[in-house]
Amino acid sequence: MIGAVTTTLLAAPVLTAAALATLTRRVARQVEAAVPPRGRFVDVHGTRLHVREQGSGPVLLMVHGLGGQMAHFTYGLAERLADRYRVIVVDRPGSGYSRSHAEGAGLRTQAATLAALIDVLGLERPVVVGHSLGGAVALALALDHPQCVAGLALLAPLTQLEEAVPPVFRALTIRSAAVRKAVAYTLATPGGMLRGAAVLREVFAPEAVPHDFALKGGGLLSLRPGQFLAAADDLQALPAELPALSARYAGLRVPVAVLFGRDDAILDWQRHGAGLVAAAPQVLLETVAGGHMLPVTQPDVSAAFIAAAAQRALATAPIAAP
Repeated sequence: MIGAVTTTLLAAPVLTAAALATLTRRVARQVEAAVPPRGRFVDVHGTRLHVREQGSGPVLLMVHGLGGQMAHFTYGLAERLADRYRVIVVDRPGSGYSRSHAEGAGLRTQAATLAALIDVLGLERPVVVGHSLGGAVALALALDHPQCVAGLALLAPLTQLEEAVPPVFRALTIRSAAVRKAVAYTLATPGGMLRGAAVLREVFAPEAVPHDFALKGGGLLSLRPGQFLAAADDLQALPAELPALSARYAGLRVPVAVLFGRDDAILDWQRHGAGLVAAAPQVLLETVAGGHMLPVTQPDVSAAFIAAAAQRALATAPIAAP
């Protein structure tokens, strides 16, 4: 009898993990059915990128932030620009429906992949729109591949290494890759289901989370294990690259404009906005009342800012060589 009880106790964690893994797989299938890919797939640098296009005219390439995907832009912002621009939104490697990089998720690796995408699609120096961590990727792209970019329009960009990870992203800081993977396929999905609404309130604060963000904004995609792993990889790659990148901002050679919400609860506008201007005085900084998710909560303001930044950039950018 004692042996049987001991066996049962020892098996309980395994059975629980198996049940959580089964739940995770089921939820992932349901999420992908509810929020399927809306674009096409383009293979560059050994990575399959999920890309969506709309409109015509000068090109805007939009790069989303940590834990996000292209629907942060297609929620309402892209359509406001598609009447005068060719708007291209992309899931960053590992996010949304894009494949992960085999060699890691560093800023410069992602920037190189975007440079390759620009070449493959024949975009001829787009204006790159980066939100949050996508802003850091856009800055890496402009510094490493300036010939690919006409200018940058950055929304609440990450520009400096944070001394402490915001509490809302603490779950992504697990050091061990093996433990991260185990958590992704067992605990992350049910944890996201339990805490998802609270996390979104923190990310959007002080603005409200739209009632249809889960579907129209792709919020449900964060419940998939691959999205958790990609976000964790993105976050943990920053200390090795962001300080060196920020030391190069004075070398920016393309027009850069930044829009920040003064009430941003994720990234402080003075540290990440004014800090960028201090390093590169040619950068134009605007602030508005609002939080971190400006592409979703303030699409009209964001569209006007992007259009003005694009107009300046395209007016001053040299003509690309044939």
